[in-house]
Amino acid sequence: MIEMRAAPTLLVVGLGCQKGCPATTLRALLDQVLQAHRIDSQQVLALASIDLKQAEPGLLELAAQLELPLTCFSSTQLAPYALRLSHRSQIAFERTGCYGVAESAALALAEQLHPGTAKLLIPRQKYAQATLALAACQ
Repeated sequence: MIEMRAAPTLLVVGLGCQKGCPATTLRALLDQVLQAHRIDSQQVLALASIDLKQAEPGLLELAAQLELPLTCFSSTQLAPYALRLSHRSQIAFERTGCYGVAESAALALAEQLHPGTAKLLIPRQKYAQATLALAACQ
């Protein structure tokens, strides 16, 4: 008899951060979330954020450390995800034009990588100067 194992869920990490947030802070948040949810880091396919952060040194350094691509979306591209967010921040909207960077970016990239409806696996986690969310490619 052949045992069928489900393929591991492929994940996208959405990140939001304050200007100047160091890679060490972002990495600590990512490691903490993966460990708390017993997720293998090998399941993470890519990182996502908003285009306002595309040159943010901490995000670029984290992507390089993890050897993962970082994809950034415009607020216009992230806006359609507003109703699917676990938390809608008026402050985030005023600063970026979308109600939640981490969750929106994670969902947007997951759906770009694997057409269909992505699922928010881990909603927005806030830590020091950053937020993180994980979306699953269904």
